Amino acid sequence: MINKIISINEAADKVKDGMTIMVGGFLANGTPEDLIDALVVKNVKNLTLICNDTGFPDRGVGKMVVAKQFKKMIASHVGTNPETANQMNSGETEVCLVPQGSLAEKVRCGGTGLGGFYTPTGIGTEVEEGKEKKVIDGKEYILELPLRADVALLRAKIVDKKGNMIFTKSCKNFNPLMAMAADVVIVQADKIVEVGEIDPEDVMSSGIFVDYIVGGDK
Repeated sequence: MINKIISINEAADKVKDGMTIMVGGFLANGTPEDLIDALVVKNVKNLTLICNDTGFPDRGVGKMVVAKQFKKMIASHVGTNPETANQMNSGETEVCLVPQGSLAEKVRCGGTGLGGFYTPTGIGTEVEEGKEKKVIDGKEYILELPLRADVALLRAKIVDKKGNMIFTKSCKNFNPLMAMAADVVIVQADKIVEVGEIDPEDVMSSGIFVDYIVGGDK
């Protein structure tokens, strides 16, 4: 069996300047904080972020925003981190706001190999600008395209050594979707167990998606 367990520093080294990263979490809940801290220390730059939000200045990906590590952020809202607004208003960082449901579905499409989806969400707003539209049964829809990343950084409650994951509470948000939508997937586990200790019926995301595992001591 391939050993997928690596150190936090080894995991951080998988993220290079200019990459696109997905980070699980909702207002920093369910975010792999140890991985984020390691990337702040590494000071990797010019990243594109795909995340539900930009956390808080002192929590979640917000710490990377404060460190000015992103050239572009794709998120559903950014209001809890004033530094995001500062960088957006100054033109220092590009911010692309996507309705939350559409963001989740874009990631899901990226993970399942779909070419996109049509949605009425955003019709009549700035969201529709520059996008293909289609009338279906007399109703107008926007074509939203899939999202994928070079690296996904996830958080799970329990992970076995093959990478099979159990998510609890807030970790159930974007983490399962993002597990399928990146070339390299790194999961921070609160607890790492031996293969066979997780009942197959309880597996929420298959280890086939996971390349590396960190943590396990919480």
